[in-house]
Amino acid sequence: MNQNKPLLIELWDFLKTRKAWWLTPIIIMLLLVGTLIVFAQTSPVSPFVYALF
Repeated sequence: MNQNKPLLIELWDFLKTRKAWWLTPIIIMLLLVGTLIVFAQTSPVSPFVYALF
């Protein structure tokens, strides 16, 4: 029976099985940039964040 696992658990299992630890910093940076973009669109700090890029 195939159980539906959350995406993060499947990603963690993939990294453990394949020993692809070099992907971890890339994934973390993508998540950080994504959250920065989301918060920059909805906060009053957005002009200062856009100045960084």
